[in-house]
Amino acid sequence: MTYTFQVTIDSNDPHVLADWWADALGWEVEPTDEAFIRRMVETGQASEDDTTTHRGALVWKAGAAIRHPEGADRAPRVLFQLVPEPKTVKNRVHLDIRTGSDDPQAVVERLIAKGAVRLHEGRQGPFTWTTLADPQGNELCVTG
Repeated sequence: MTYTFQVTIDSNDPHVLADWWADALGWEVEPTDEAFIRRMVETGQASEDDTTTHRGALVWKAGAAIRHPEGADRAPRVLFQLVPEPKTVKNRVHLDIRTGSDDPQAVVERLIAKGAVRLHEGRQGPFTWTTLADPQGNELCVTG
C-alpha cells in the first residue's frame, strides 16, 4: 500500500505564516468556507472560540493550509497548525526551495525583503544553498 502525506509546520500565527509561504512558493492559500464554519458553530459542533478572522474572512483558528496551484497531485499540501509555544531549537525537517531557472540569490533577497532572515551559506561538492529562517524562525534552504 502507498500513502500520501502533507507537511505540517507548527506556528503561533498559522494564517500569517501560510500567507508568507504561499507568496514565497507562488502557491495558493486554501480558501475558507465561511458558511460551513458558521453551520458548525450554529449546530454546536464548534464554538466561536474555534474561529478567528483573517483578512476579513472567518477562518478556523487551528490552522491554515497552502497548496500548489496545480493541485495535490503536483506537490503535497502544507498545513500550518496553531501551537502555543514558540520555536526553540533547530528544525529536524525543513523545506528546500528549488528555484529551477530562477536566480537563487534573487529569490533569497526577495524572501529577506518579506521577513526571512539569512542564517548561513552552505556548500557540498558542486551544490550550494542559502539557509534562511521564515518570519517565525523555521529554517528553509534556497538552492538552484
